[in-house]
Amino acid sequence: MDSKIIWFPACCFHFVLGQIRYSLPEEMRKGLFVGDVARDLGLDVTRLVSGRARLVIDDDNQYVALNQNKGHIVVNEIIDREKLCAKKSPCSFSLEIVLEDPLELFSITIEIQDVNDHAPSFPKKEIHLEISESTPTGTVFLLESAADPDVGINSLQSYSLKENRHFVLKQHTRTDGSKNAEMMLRTGLDREKQSEHALILTAVDGGEPQRSGTVKIHIAVLDANDNAPVFTQSVYKASVLENVLQGKIIAKVSAVDADQGYNGNVTYYFTHLEEDLSCPFEINSYTGDVKLTGEIDYEVSSNYEINLQAKDPWGVVGASKLIIEIADANDNSPIITMASFSGKISEDSLPGTVVALISVQDKDSGRNGQVHLNIDENLPFKIKSSLRNYYTLVTQQILDREKLSKYNITLTATDEGFPALSSRKTVVLDVTDINDNAPTFSQSVYITQVMENNSPGVAMLQIHATDPDQDRNARVSYFLIDGEVNGNPVSTYFSINTESGVIQSLRSLDFEQVKEYNIKVQAQDGGSPPLNRKTTVIIRVQDQNDNPPQVLYPVQTGGSLVAEMVPRSVDVGYLVTKVVAVDVDSGQNAWLSYKLQKATDRALFEVGLQNGEIRTIRQVTDKDAVKQRLTVIVEDNGQPSRSATVIVNVAVADSFPEVLSEFTDFTQDKEYNDNLTFYLVLALAVVSFLFITCLVVIISVKIYRWRQSRVMYHSNLPVIPYYPPRYSDTLGTGTLQHVYNYEVCRTTDSRKSDIQYVQPMSQSLVSVDDAGTENLQNGEQPSSVSNTSTLVSWSVGLYANPVFNPRGDEERFPCWEYCTRPRFGSEKDAYWPGPHRYRRKHPVRRTEDRQRDASRE
Repeated sequence: MDSKIIWFPACCFHFVLGQIRYSLPEEMRKGLFVGDVARDLGLDVTRLVSGRARLVIDDDNQYVALNQNKGHIVVNEIIDREKLCAKKSPCSFSLEIVLEDPLELFSITIEIQDVNDHAPSFPKKEIHLEISESTPTGTVFLLESAADPDVGINSLQSYSLKENRHFVLKQHTRTDGSKNAEMMLRTGLDREKQSEHALILTAVDGGEPQRSGTVKIHIAVLDANDNAPVFTQSVYKASVLENVLQGKIIAKVSAVDADQGYNGNVTYYFTHLEEDLSCPFEINSYTGDVKLTGEIDYEVSSNYEINLQAKDPWGVVGASKLIIEIADANDNSPIITMASFSGKISEDSLPGTVVALISVQDKDSGRNGQVHLNIDENLPFKIKSSLRNYYTLVTQQILDREKLSKYNITLTATDEGFPALSSRKTVVLDVTDINDNAPTFSQSVYITQVMENNSPGVAMLQIHATDPDQDRNARVSYFLIDGEVNGNPVSTYFSINTESGVIQSLRSLDFEQVKEYNIKVQAQDGGSPPLNRKTTVIIRVQDQNDNPPQVLYPVQTGGSLVAEMVPRSVDVGYLVTKVVAVDVDSGQNAWLSYKLQKATDRALFEVGLQNGEIRTIRQVTDKDAVKQRLTVIVEDNGQPSRSATVIVNVAVADSFPEVLSEFTDFTQDKEYNDNLTFYLVLALAVVSFLFITCLVVIISVKIYRWRQSRVMYHSNLPVIPYYPPRYSDTLGTGTLQHVYNYEVCRTTDSRKSDIQYVQPMSQSLVSVDDAGTENLQNGEQPSSVSNTSTLVSWSVGLYANPVFNPRGDEERFPCWEYCTRPRFGSEKDAYWPGPHRYRRKHPVRRTEDRQRDASRE
């Protein structure tokens, strides 16, 4: 922001005048910084607060506000320069800052800079003009001006007109600086050549970025009688035998007028015949037919020369001449007339299709009037004779527009007179296209590669197909053919641009899931019916090193420590254990190497770089510690490489008691004591959360069952038998194929009995729990197990008698004083499930229970 300070001397009443000027662009949002008045006025912020500084603004709009705590002026509301000042430049408004004790007044001027936020716009979307074709060149047509509320360089700067050969644009600048445009006729208009013109007028400003506005100009050309009738021939000739009957049409003249409507009507006349009343011919004023009305004699007159005149309704005339030859010899050539000819034929026309009906006339008689019509033999057409003097041009074989789209056919008519006379006529036949060619891909199979974890929307490749057909039959569109990848449609993985054929990925690809995608792409033209062709696109996903190695063995458990036992008498190279790891990546990204990162004694063990085998590198001595902790790092060969670490505990001892004592101290003294505080806090949080959760669940279940019992009590619906849910195996072994629901019930004196549980051990591992109790697998059972060290496992659904057998009414079951059990049975004695509470200390028969429940319900 630009700022300028102008000071004036203070008066005796501590009344200080100062002036600050700030400049900011329009459309700034609320809260943005305008200026630091405290710094610019040399005042302390505390002075603004103690003097209760405030802004005095004459306008009702509070565009800015004062922040007393910082001494800043900030934007209070969005300022629209066009609304504030319109076209006035520069645009500014003034305000004052007033301070008390002593009274001080400072004047501030804020100048609003224009932003190019408006594009030039025309008052109308289209301009319609009607211009006569007789309008002289140089005529100027004033165009509507565009408006741009911005000022300066952001305002309207220039106009441009779409390039054309009839009109040119002229720009003018008014005294107020605004610009207007005029359109001048540069070349004359001709309605007969083009009856309408469409132009585009564009107005642009000079801002950054530049903005523009356009308007369409439609010009309709009005017809003027500026064309005289023109005969189709400058001289008409006719031959007639001297024995021709009266009324015979000797010739036919024709004139055309390029004007439109009434101005194009033509009538025909003979001129300069007033003094020669013996002319034996007359012309039809409307048709132009010249016929014989009197007798003719070759010996009297061998020819007649008649002046022809064609006149439009406004008296504009055109002239020609008719020469009639009277002869008794073969002096007339055949005349070829295209009686029916469209100039076009479809390429799928069958052989024998009629192309044109041709009329050949010869005014001679006898052999002199017999005519033969022929064409070039190399063309796929032939001439057939139908009626006298009429021939049909038919196709001789199937046409192919893609090979040859146009034929120049020369017709030759020859009579049988002596000497023979002939005439030629060349016609152009265009072969129209049909959709007989399917699109063709540039490649039969497209193969591309893309790196996995790519960003969605990335273009992978572009396919291209060509169609030799024409226009819309050659317009090719591309589509993905429906298919599935991992059970999902192909369209969820890729998309294709129907116009350009660019294939994009819609999601990030994963090499570990799918390594190669085979998708089908179809190219379809715009014909009716459309033709298509398919191709295969193979997208191969390249692997990235995005997965770290996974250690399969030894398994890192969070409970008891697992240690490999090494006797002290082993030799050098003894295989202690093997670290097994895998990497789901491929190639060199999956090449794993094993390194010993940390060890209690590096001189005792080594790790195989390729196989992960941990072996001893020297003899074990009595000085070596019993507990050895090895940290092995597994790295892949990717760039950058990823790694995983595994901790291997090794027990160097010949007896289990020594191992037990060492690892008990290790686990209790180090790991447990070091994390004691953390575990206490965690346990407290878990217990609190479980207590609250259980309380909410119990209350919800109670309310739900109460509501269900109320609903069923008042309902007449049939009772649905209840089958208890099946619970999964809580031991986590996953070996039970059939899961049953059990309920644990004990007698009142069952507290005195315990269940002993001994966990089996592997042959090569020593498992030490947190309490330091060892378990062996060598088939040995401990001679005595105290009640304190016995693992008692109570698991609902595993160690108990079945609640009841639905088919055995005689079964008894023990239960404590207060227990809950589900009830269900056959349809006869079924009832709605729900909790049933009993207060019996002795077993009862189920039949009695059912009878009692039935009476209650």
